[in-house]
Amino acid sequence: MGRSILGAAVKRVEDPRLISGAGRYLSDIEADGSVWMVPTRSTVAHGEIGQIDIRDAVDAAGVIGVYRASDLDINPMPIGAPKLDDRTRRPAIAAERVRFAGDILAVVVATSQREAADAADLVWADIEPLPVVATPDEGADPEASLLFPDLGTNVLYDRGERDEAALEEADVVVDVRVENQRLAAVPLEANGALAIPSEDGHLTLWVGSQSAHGHKRSLATVLGRDPSSITVKVPDVGGGFGAKIALYPEQALCAAIALDLGRPVRWEETRTENLLAMSHGRAQTSRVKIGATENGQVTGVSINIMQDAGAYPLFGSYLPVFSKRMAVGPYRIPKVEFLWRSVLTNTTPVHAYRGAGRPEATMALERAIDLLAAELEMDPAEIRRRNFIDSEDFPHVTAVGERYDSGDYHAALDLALARSDYHSLRQEQARRRARGETVQLGIGLGSYVEITAGGGREDWAAIEVDPEGTVTMYSAGISHGHSHETTFPQIVSQVLKIPLDRIRFVQGDTDSIAHSGGTMASRSLQIVGSAILEAGERVVHKARSIFAYDNEAPIDDVIQYDDGKIGVVGVPSSAKTLAEIATLATEPANLPDDMEPGLRGEETWEQDEATFPFGTHVTVVEVDTETGDVLVLKHVACDDAGTILNRMVVDGQVHGGVAQGVGQALLERFTYDNGSPMTGNLTSYLIPGARNLPLIDVDHTETPSPENPLGAKGIGEAGTIGSTPAIVNAVIDALAPFGIRHIDMPLTPSKVWSAIRASEDTASI
Repeated sequence: MGRSILGAAVKRVEDPRLISGAGRYLSDIEADGSVWMVPTRSTVAHGEIGQIDIRDAVDAAGVIGVYRASDLDINPMPIGAPKLDDRTRRPAIAAERVRFAGDILAVVVATSQREAADAADLVWADIEPLPVVATPDEGADPEASLLFPDLGTNVLYDRGERDEAALEEADVVVDVRVENQRLAAVPLEANGALAIPSEDGHLTLWVGSQSAHGHKRSLATVLGRDPSSITVKVPDVGGGFGAKIALYPEQALCAAIALDLGRPVRWEETRTENLLAMSHGRAQTSRVKIGATENGQVTGVSINIMQDAGAYPLFGSYLPVFSKRMAVGPYRIPKVEFLWRSVLTNTTPVHAYRGAGRPEATMALERAIDLLAAELEMDPAEIRRRNFIDSEDFPHVTAVGERYDSGDYHAALDLALARSDYHSLRQEQARRRARGETVQLGIGLGSYVEITAGGGREDWAAIEVDPEGTVTMYSAGISHGHSHETTFPQIVSQVLKIPLDRIRFVQGDTDSIAHSGGTMASRSLQIVGSAILEAGERVVHKARSIFAYDNEAPIDDVIQYDDGKIGVVGVPSSAKTLAEIATLATEPANLPDDMEPGLRGEETWEQDEATFPFGTHVTVVEVDTETGDVLVLKHVACDDAGTILNRMVVDGQVHGGVAQGVGQALLERFTYDNGSPMTGNLTSYLIPGARNLPLIDVDHTETPSPENPLGAKGIGEAGTIGSTPAIVNAVIDALAPFGIRHIDMPLTPSKVWSAIRASEDTASI
């Protein structure tokens, strides 16, 4: 095989299929006799349900049935966060009360999607409006209208203890409120489902999911069925970003109605439905106070978080726990006060979104660090350098109890500064300021540590060789843009010493995959990849054992040759291919008494601790001070995700993450007017286009993790975590001569222009 394929920039093997239109997405799955399901949704954010009139819908063309809450005997949806009252579980169809504009009132089933949608518009609901809880601050008020009256409160969590000593040693204290605004995930492929019942009562659910087994478990709970009676299959998936982890009510209803009708049922969102009903992300506000000595040494930090949970608690209601784990970032901060509340509101439920708690923490801390640098009249790079944890101090346990596995934060900063030509940029900035130019230059830094595989550090893989020589790799991870079809076979290719084109990749089928933690939390390579590595080594060991038994040779004398063959050491002519050994393995007579037939290896890899990628991003922007327009000129991303398996794939993940960072920093925000959605399409909810995306210069340091045999850490979310604060810091840096300290995201032209006009220091430029 020559040099190792691990670390090589192997082109994605899935791309020819996907870019040529040969991908097989949910809408491509055929099912004879299938019908369409379309929900009728509440336009009222909060209210008590009276009568739901379905008569006109029942009589509409093509309609097969209309279902209200009383027409289906199914359980409420699972709660997506720990230690919460079961009374907050979301009913699949609202029965007594609607809690956000988008709650399901009824479901229409018809022979076509258009007929179902037309009939869904004919369902009429009598809803008595209730006062709307528009923000978590409103929801936390003891006098607020209650989403779940039996609970007696809208506050789901209220945790942390005050620590007056957190800032007592500081010479300087900076105080800032940082809002991580509510975002929509906007995957290219919206949500959907196809439920196919069989005559024996078994149900197959095709769904775009980040966790096939998670969907299976949740669906079994909602339907009250044995999980063995359900198969979940995941085809190609057009993006997830955390929003496709959980089972949605529409998917459960699709399955329940398919069982009721005894025929396949489809559901696919429109884009407006997707923006309204798919879980949102972020929606977290932090009040940060950071203290330091006069020479810039940080002495402590106080963070107080308010989390918007939306109308029903999903994982988003628990996001501050992950924000706490990242509260000190890459810095040696000895004292931390961390308080947080999570509150129900009459809005779309909040769930994980690319980074899930870590971008929120990094954004808040990095804004505070920049403001501290400004207060001390210190260069932003220098204050970071002075406070980084030193490379010789790993493993390092932080003030909040996280055990950072490995790192060299100074190296990533130095690389980012060098690649951006930081010193020259500062000189150009000074020239523009001195000349009072209309277009000002801003340079922003974002240094971060993030946690990957922060939970669920166990997963499974299997590798099987057949007598024809085809190797099938069964992956517990599900790719929805992650390049698993390339990177995972790279591991198999290296271990078995076979070409990539001989490896068949299987994922997303609960009948074929024993169990799976899913693709989320940047866990795939380190957890699933390590399981694949161990499973491959099991195959090689078994092949050696079979060869030794068949040839009556000591196993210690049997080796794997560079061409992948198995034979006696020093006697290459004796060697057999894996296909030949797989043929031997079909006959029990060729095997030791205690060995199962077949050439197969399975492994469940369990990792003891999380891993902690890190890096520094540098953004260069131009701000037109007359219009408020922001142009991102360049973005330098220097990330460290441990050992790199495939540089091309890693760079691609960073590119995607930076694009979403640009979106949050400059464009995206899902807004409501007293519970009524105001950004329900892609003309009002803006995502980055070509003009918004800069030249992205990607580089890496490599600090292997000791936590897994690959030395790998996660990279899927790092680009978003590092880029967002770097972009915001760059814009605020450009506006420093105006005395502007902070602007809440997104930094739209109107916000920037208004901040400049409101500044009392405009004469300084």
